[in-house]
Amino acid sequence: MPGAICAGPGLVPDGLLTTRPPIPAPPRLGARLAYRLQRTLRPRIGLGWLSARIEASGLARALFTGAERQTKQDLFGCRMCGQCALPVTGYVCPMGCPKELRNGPCGGVGADGSCEVYPELRCVWVEAYDRAASQGRAADLRLLHRPIDHRRWGESSWLNYWQGRDEGLWVVEAGDTGHECPSTNSISINHRHRHRHRPRVLGGS
Repeated sequence: MPGAICAGPGLVPDGLLTTRPPIPAPPRLGARLAYRLQRTLRPRIGLGWLSARIEASGLARALFTGAERQTKQDLFGCRMCGQCALPVTGYVCPMGCPKELRNGPCGGVGADGSCEVYPELRCVWVEAYDRAASQGRAADLRLLHRPIDHRRWGESSWLNYWQGRDEGLWVVEAGDTGHECPSTNSISINHRHRHRHRPRVLGGS
């Protein structure tokens, strides 16, 4: 329709800009504290009820999403893709990669771990591995991330997470994580013999 603003990366349906260009952003929250917080914020009945109430109110949803955007942007350089990968990337946002790669680094990473596009900055995936490995979570980096749903740009990943919409954001073939898998209760096996790593996030997205 002429003059209509379509939702897409960086835009929500009302046309408001919600993201910055993808630039590697070093997290401002330590890895140990981030992983501790994810245990506190994992889905439970109370958070499911609360998130449903928030979504039922347009004003509450807007305020909550705005607060999440500001918090996660300051801490992780979040771009509000609505489908958070933070819990399995060492709490380093892969959407900060200039190529928006969600399955590991490109072939242009410098020998010093620098980004190909911004050589003065560190590759987000090198940073992600170092942080995850420091907490015994290096196996997380072998999980396969599904393509994101661009219709969810600008949404609250916390609300999506607590409402169970993040199921299946990343998967891994049976046995691929071997003995390095961080915890057996974070992975469930479906009847197709495929592991699904249950999203556990600070920001759901």
